[in-house]
Amino acid sequence: MGSVSLKIGDGTARFRRTSVCSSAVNLLMLFSVVTTNLFALYAFSSHSQASSPLHHSNNISLVSQHLSLILREIDTSQRKLAQMEKQILGYESIDLSRPNIVPELKLFLQRHQLPLGKDSRTGITEMVSSVGHSCERSADLLSQYMSYKAFDRCPDDWSLGQKLILRGCEPLPRRRCSAKTVAKQDLRPFPDSLWRSVSNKSVNWSGLGCKSFDCLKGKKLSSDCVGCFDLGSEKDRFVKVKGKNDFLVDDVLSLGNGKIRIGFDISSGGSGTFAARLAEKNVTVITNTLNNGGPFSEFIAARGVFPLFLSLDHRFPFHDNVFDLVHGSSGLDVEGKPEKLEFLMFDLDRVLKPGGLFWLDNFYCASDLKKKDLTRLIERFGYKKLKWVIGEKADGKVLLSAVLQKPVRV
Repeated sequence: MGSVSLKIGDGTARFRRTSVCSSAVNLLMLFSVVTTNLFALYAFSSHSQASSPLHHSNNISLVSQHLSLILREIDTSQRKLAQMEKQILGYESIDLSRPNIVPELKLFLQRHQLPLGKDSRTGITEMVSSVGHSCERSADLLSQYMSYKAFDRCPDDWSLGQKLILRGCEPLPRRRCSAKTVAKQDLRPFPDSLWRSVSNKSVNWSGLGCKSFDCLKGKKLSSDCVGCFDLGSEKDRFVKVKGKNDFLVDDVLSLGNGKIRIGFDISSGGSGTFAARLAEKNVTVITNTLNNGGPFSEFIAARGVFPLFLSLDHRFPFHDNVFDLVHGSSGLDVEGKPEKLEFLMFDLDRVLKPGGLFWLDNFYCASDLKKKDLTRLIERFGYKKLKWVIGEKADGKVLLSAVLQKPVRV
């Protein structure tokens, strides 16, 4: 069973296809109905043949036994149907019959039959709301997230939404409430905004340990953000070389022969400096980010560049072969089995156009085995190595920087 995405207004509806499994469900239901009717017919026939009170009492007992048997059959059939649904979907769907599921979540997840029945062209029969299947594991948090007064202001709970995302509950369900607004004060016009400090009053500090940018200065929030909210120290990035693993923006763009127009930055923890540098070169860059320890999304937007609030576990919401440049660094070092990195790298390869550049920037290899695994994976793609530099830090760890060109595959 597959699904079809259809853009409706500002949202996406997903439709379920009919399948052989759905026919099996119908047959099972038909069997239950026929069995119920046969038992009822037998019970009433026995009743009509009996005349004495004793026989009447026995018949009532017999009918009660048959009804109990029918109820057990129905319960068994429901369990079988639930199990079949899990097998069809490939995962456990959210059980809307739970007492802790709030009404708004039930309303959002409610399936809607197509008004004209089955669509003859696509085979779809109903609209199904899109929500991450891992939300089932965080049903209590999800119900908390969906507990609000409809058509009123939303709770100030973006951090709760991010917690769900980090648990794999992505995409989150939509809500029928208005998000908290923060007055955007002292925002500069573009391109002056790229290197001007952002006011503390322009961002929402709820859910964060720090309540000002001064508090964040000098803090290491990730491998890609060590004092990254201090634009004074950020100004040298990508235009001045500090080590042999650092590449300059102009040098990398020259490898694209003037064809670099749009890019995707998945540094996961930067404050938008890469996008700002590319904006000065008339290249539009989307920056993937989450608010881990700081207001990254609002800060990046205040600089006049595009933040994408998305975890690296989510399939990138872009069509195939669209970006001229993909930039990544140590944020790509996802934890877990090697297969997790493979899924991520193949998705990056999918959105990068043929002839496009993949800039791997100071990727921190915690071990020689990690370097070999990454190198072996890159070689599988058949990329052309335009730049390839391996350096060592003082602690003996390995840094890998590279600019790779995606081949045309036929």
